Amino acid sequence: KALGMKALPTHIECFDNSNIQGTNPVASCVVFRDGVPSKKDYRKFKIKTVIGANDFASMKEVVNRRYSRMLEEAPDDLPQLVVIDGGEGQLEFARQALAELGLMDKLMVIGLAKRMELVIRVNDPYPLFLDRNSQALKVLMHIRDEAHRFGITFHRSLRSKAQIQSALREIKGVGEQTEKRLLMHYGSVARIAAAPLEDLSKLVSPSLAAEILKALNQS
Repeated sequence: KALGMKALPTHIECFDNSNIQGTNPVASCVVFRDGVPSKKDYRKFKIKTVIGANDFASMKEVVNRRYSRMLEEAPDDLPQLVVIDGGEGQLEFARQALAELGLMDKLMVIGLAKRMELVIRVNDPYPLFLDRNSQALKVLMHIRDEAHRFGITFHRSLRSKAQIQSALREIKGVGEQTEKRLLMHYGSVARIAAAPLEDLSKLVSPSLAAEILKALNQS
């Protein structure tokens, strides 16, 4: 009712972008059904088409990817409400993606700006102020915060993985091909670090194997 919807939305999805200083830009989509997180439906996105930190273009990309796929695989399971973590800019680019997919008449999309928790609506120059104690705002904030938590967790895991792999490349004698060969064989840097010297020496020289183990177990 607070958003002017004809019926209570039982399926809500929320998008959040996450990047720190433009590194490893990612986005998250969380799904709530009947007011409860549906974690099996959560989705993570690595930004593919946008260079650097561009929240607007990144939002358009992930919204397009999410609903392009849904239209192909589950067209009858579209949400009634899409919440965008952000203000007018993020909302406009999400709207563009939805409009290009022909979905603007099938669902409602709003933005939730962190500053003062304003609800931003499409084609409405005036933000909606909901009472801080209203159930509607509490639900929207809870969903937005869950999207942020999920996105930050994914982003941190990617940053950690990138930092560990860069540590592998910083070892003298380890180039791109050696790194690739080791990761393909062991599956992760952690498994390389735990490998016995004699096993690792089957893939690289014994001296390099010893250097790799020394460097990884010190880092």
